[in-house]
Amino acid sequence: MQDGVVTGGELEVADAAPNHGGQSVSHAVHDSPVWWPGSDSDSGSERVRRAVAGTLLARPWFDRIALSGLKHVMFPASRLWAAAQLADGDFEQFLQAVPMAAPKNDPYRLTRSLAAIAQTRVAAEAMDAEWQRVFFGDRATTALHRRATEAARLDLRHANHASRWPLRARLRADVPRARLAIETPEAVAAIYGGGRATFNRLASPPERMPEVEQSRSFPTPLGVDYWLRFGSPSARLGDTVYARVHEPIDSTNAPTIIFGHGICVEFDQWKGLLDECRALVQRGFRVIRPEAPWHGRRAPVGYFGGERTIGAFPMGLLDSFAGALQEWAVLTDWVRQRSAAPVVYGGSSLGAMTAQLAAVRAGDGPARLRPDALFLVTHTGDMAAAVMDGALSTLWAKPADIEQAGWTRESARDFLSLINPEEAMPLPGHRIVSILGRRDKILPFESGRLLVQRWKVPAANGFIWDRGHFSVPTTLIRTTAPLDRLAQVVGKI
Repeated sequence: MQDGVVTGGELEVADAAPNHGGQSVSHAVHDSPVWWPGSDSDSGSERVRRAVAGTLLARPWFDRIALSGLKHVMFPASRLWAAAQLADGDFEQFLQAVPMAAPKNDPYRLTRSLAAIAQTRVAAEAMDAEWQRVFFGDRATTALHRRATEAARLDLRHANHASRWPLRARLRADVPRARLAIETPEAVAAIYGGGRATFNRLASPPERMPEVEQSRSFPTPLGVDYWLRFGSPSARLGDTVYARVHEPIDSTNAPTIIFGHGICVEFDQWKGLLDECRALVQRGFRVIRPEAPWHGRRAPVGYFGGERTIGAFPMGLLDSFAGALQEWAVLTDWVRQRSAAPVVYGGSSLGAMTAQLAAVRAGDGPARLRPDALFLVTHTGDMAAAVMDGALSTLWAKPADIEQAGWTRESARDFLSLINPEEAMPLPGHRIVSILGRRDKILPFESGRLLVQRWKVPAANGFIWDRGHFSVPTTLIRTTAPLDRLAQVVGKI
């Protein structure tokens, strides 16, 4: 295991119809993609933003600011916004949905904000319907038309999500950070009372894989993008799974990485997000980015993305992980039918926890559903400690709220430990690349370090940075050593 700021490198300041057959991914998706100037992702401003974020925000001080921003701005604003989505402009329904008392200062301005939010939602939903027809329907379109449709969809979804900020500015009183639905121990035991055996059964790959629909594609600076969708095999979820696919230009023998996002991160709903996936595509990876349960398109009306996962303690986490593991098995099966190249499980934070648990659980299943490597950005071996003791432990539900529902710390830990990767890792250590932050207060660092040590990850594959939970990903924007190491690992499989 290597120590320091970074190890293994220096810190750097066509057209396609839906495919349901077994042909290779590259032949099914595009012929020779083209690109035209003007894309946000290919602009000079994008490069400047990445340079600034990778330089200024890749410092431990950013973690303190980010956590404070989540606590005082992001989550309260999101709760207000989610309530506004449900209220559809009705002032009284909004107050009940938050819930909160009527503000004393100028409710007329608040009503105007609710109307504006309703307008952005209606516009976004109308564009979503058109987007479905263009990408998954039978409407004949050109690649340029699809690119424009996707740009319009993202513009309107971004505007709808960004409409939460004026609400927070006008309601400065303390508001709930999440819509809590704490289950009783008896209710959770009725589903997961069998312990690890029950969880493993609910998280097992489906006996019959659901049909995976592949959308039409459009060109990007790095190749082509398209989406996959299928019905979640989880009876506890029962919704539609969406995954965005970034495919490199030369995808004939491209390795695939299924990359999970963090809690409350909605990568396909906001413009201008900075993440690791662009750099992975640049290195020749096909990146599949599933939306986690209750995030993005899967967020129920009246909830912000990820709120059900964190608010329905502890059932939300258990259902989310069990369902995600089944869904990743479906995506792995889809890739294996179309490519003989390696498959990697990866992710950041919640996504990394999903990836490592999915890899462990896959050891008991068919060989074709097992990943060939792991890429983990900020992870831990003790999810119970993260939820009960980490910096986020009191962000949404106070200990008194949990105790009032009949929980003790011990009983809560018993169930939360079900999502720890306690079984043996079927992958050899040299196929695992891990990045940990020594100052991580969200996912306990020491537990993550011990986990990597138990997996016998070699020094060249282990990166410990003097960073926190949020400054690790920003450091990764401009630090290529872990990505380069992953490419080397996959190239040897």
